Amino acid sequence: MDLSLIAGLVAAATAAGFVDSIAGGGGLITVPVLMLAGMTPGQALATNKLQGSFGAATAALSYGRSGLVDLRRQLPTAALAFVAGGAGAALVTALPTELLRLALPVVLIGIALFFALKPGLNDLDRAARLSPALFGVTLVPAIGFYDGLIGPGAGAFYMLGFVMLAGHGVLRATAHTKLLNFASNLGGLAVFAFSGHPVWLVGLLMGTGQILGAALGARLALRSGARIIKPLLVVTSTALAARLLWQML
Repeated sequence: MDLSLIAGLVAAATAAGFVDSIAGGGGLITVPVLMLAGMTPGQALATNKLQGSFGAATAALSYGRSGLVDLRRQLPTAALAFVAGGAGAALVTALPTELLRLALPVVLIGIALFFALKPGLNDLDRAARLSPALFGVTLVPAIGFYDGLIGPGAGAFYMLGFVMLAGHGVLRATAHTKLLNFASNLGGLAVFAFSGHPVWLVGLLMGTGQILGAALGARLALRSGARIIKPLLVVTSTALAARLLWQML
């Protein structure tokens, strides 16, 4: 790859890190760009997990410093997400995923409609439907496994779970999502690393852009809360559903 192409990939990673730190869906930008750069689908997905890990880690640290989430208390849950993400990636060739892929656009459109139309959805916390322990041993491993197995929309699924079941407001849900997203992403990457699929130099260079974009995005989310998170989540979920439908057709 020449320098101009690498610069374009880093710029795409910066934009993806910005979007992903607020509402998820950064892979909408980076995966197509990596494939346009000449990577195979396997290389693009693995390299995307590598570079995306930098952005997720940066966003998690930014939200942790803000006091919205206690990262140390979240570590056991993150460990479950890591193991589940690795298990999903290890079984990606052994499990039939066609039905999940067919249902995914419908689910993503449902998430977009939920955040767009549900009244009173703001940054205020509500009563939790599940205890933190039960949430951690049920929903988190399930989404982490999905993140390793398929991936698209995992951030939106974590967000929805924190809002609907853990009772978090939109901003706090975003803050709690990032460490888990990082952990399941890293678990998948650990498995992909043994397969030799990640293009390490490109992923590391794009990681620098992810760090910058995620830091800026987290700062904006902390300042604006649900006013910026909700519309961006609706847009990214809808765009991801549209892209998946286009690929099927």
